[in-house]
Amino acid sequence: MSLRGVRTVAGVELSKLAFQLKARLVLAVCAAGPFAFAVVMRVQDSLPSDTLFGRSVKESGFATPLVILGFASLWGFPAISSVVGGDLFSSEDRFGTWKTVLTRGRSRAEVFAGKVLVAIGFAWLALAVLAASSIAAGVLVLGSGPLIDLSGVLRPAPEALRLVCLAWVSAILPIGAWASCAVMVSIVTRSSPAGIGLPVLAALTMQLSTLVDGAEIGRRLLLTSAFDAWHVLLTEPASYRPVLDASIVSISYALVSLAMAYWTLQRRDIGG
Repeated sequence: MSLRGVRTVAGVELSKLAFQLKARLVLAVCAAGPFAFAVVMRVQDSLPSDTLFGRSVKESGFATPLVILGFASLWGFPAISSVVGGDLFSSEDRFGTWKTVLTRGRSRAEVFAGKVLVAIGFAWLALAVLAASSIAAGVLVLGSGPLIDLSGVLRPAPEALRLVCLAWVSAILPIGAWASCAVMVSIVTRSSPAGIGLPVLAALTMQLSTLVDGAEIGRRLLLTSAFDAWHVLLTEPASYRPVLDASIVSISYALVSLAMAYWTLQRRDIGG
């Protein structure tokens, strides 16, 4: 496997992705959705008071990205990461193009690495667009007033912005892990609907399982719980241990998923 070969594969996949309607729609929703949410919060009387920072939406625009982050953690991030990751490999099976791809001087390892980079990269791009749009929507539509954190401490605007950014940064590794899981499902099942739908179904199952009494260590090992680690950043004093644990869990999911995916692809009979 050569770096040049991986770059070539990634470049081709990016060119194809740029013309796909689904990728454009995902980015468009990530960019416009937070502004729609902020406008609705501004004009209506009721608030999402049953969510973290929901009561503070009209008092501080910095609460808006945190509310959106909480909503997206439920199923939005798994869906965003699976739209591309769950289809990049299975689309070759759907169109019968594996032989063509692998006879253009690129090895399976190079094709695998290039496609994985694009899958994870798109998930991170969508995350960045959603984060930037959420912060901008909150500040521009609802104002930049100070934010009251989970400990009741009043955070001035500069500090609130820093904490909001850290909260969104904590989602980088978990969403990359979901993209890796989608890649694995896509390769194993050779089905785009399965590659896109099964990770979302797994996320919903994990969310429901947290409602059942059980050991705390079991909840921490769920990939969906990694998206909630940012809560401790909005406390006084802040704790970074849950974020570190969530990062370890996310990396473990990603490594296991990609190892299984690569093993399956290497042993696949492309001519079969």
